[in-house]
Amino acid sequence: MANDQVTYANGASFFRNTACEYFPCHEGVDESEFNCLFCYCPLYALGPHCGGNFTYTKKGVKDCTACTLLHHGSDGARIVMERFGLLNEMARQGGVAEAADLGSEGPTA
Repeated sequence: MANDQVTYANGASFFRNTACEYFPCHEGVDESEFNCLFCYCPLYALGPHCGGNFTYTKKGVKDCTACTLLHHGSDGARIVMERFGLLNEMARQGGVAEAADLGSEGPTA
């Protein structure tokens, strides 16, 4: 099956698209557990507070190639919800919040 989706009472928390030309787009996750639900990371804008494994390129662009934080099974939805307060605060401030305003929450997974 090219697309596998598991739906819970509160919505989908797992989606796999093996027909995608980039699947799997990150190394280190078993293909049977690879979650494509967060193909574009909602935590990217949190910069160093996202909790993922990333680097910055020489041009200062965040590179998430080595990050698998949201791609292990259905854990991604939980991790995003744990950081939703940070995203909400950033949005309330009208954009990128200062690091001091975001606190020092680190990875939980």
